[in-house]
Amino acid sequence: MTFASSKELLSFHWMAYSIYAIFIISLIAWFAYNLTRKEKAKSIVRIPFYGYMAFLVAMGVGHHIFTYNSIPWVSQDIMRHHIKPDASYEFEVGNHKWINMPKHVTVQCGQTIKFDVHSRDLVYGFGLFRQDGSMVMQMQVNPGTDVNGILDSNDILWTFNHNGTFDVMSTEYSGPEAYDEKTGDSKMIVEKWLTVQGCKEGGKK
Repeated sequence: MTFASSKELLSFHWMAYSIYAIFIISLIAWFAYNLTRKEKAKSIVRIPFYGYMAFLVAMGVGHHIFTYNSIPWVSQDIMRHHIKPDASYEFEVGNHKWINMPKHVTVQCGQTIKFDVHSRDLVYGFGLFRQDGSMVMQMQVNPGTDVNGILDSNDILWTFNHNGTFDVMSTEYSGPEAYDEKTGDSKMIVEKWLTVQGCKEGGKK
């Protein structure tokens, strides 16, 4: 089981957790029913109830154990020191503005891109969003400098497997100055900043 995008992952987890929630509700209903019974449950009768509870715990833990490594960006982040990105983009953010950011980035299907963002003053976020408003990925951009006075690095590796045009937006609240006084819209949105091309309809090359 693999997921090529965060959208596929969220769809899978939505279904899995919906089913799991039904099981949890049934456990609570079972417990509530036992409370309403006039006759107290005997020790031997409680075994199925606690067995069902243990089953739900095992199922919840097992779900995460068997799916964590199928999320492509998890293993990619763990092994990132062995991965050479196909392209890197380094820029800054300060005073609620993107600094030295490329006007537009075009990525070929299957390429792994490194985004390295430095903050001059506040905590910001760097997020890529689809045109329907759903988020592809994001990272927190923390301010600070190293011992040499160089701005700290905030970087992320991402492999693109689906065509599309994506907006950039800060995903962290950085004060009221980040929003237009009249409209309330974020001033840190860069529309259609990144384009991915060359993928098949179902994703990947």
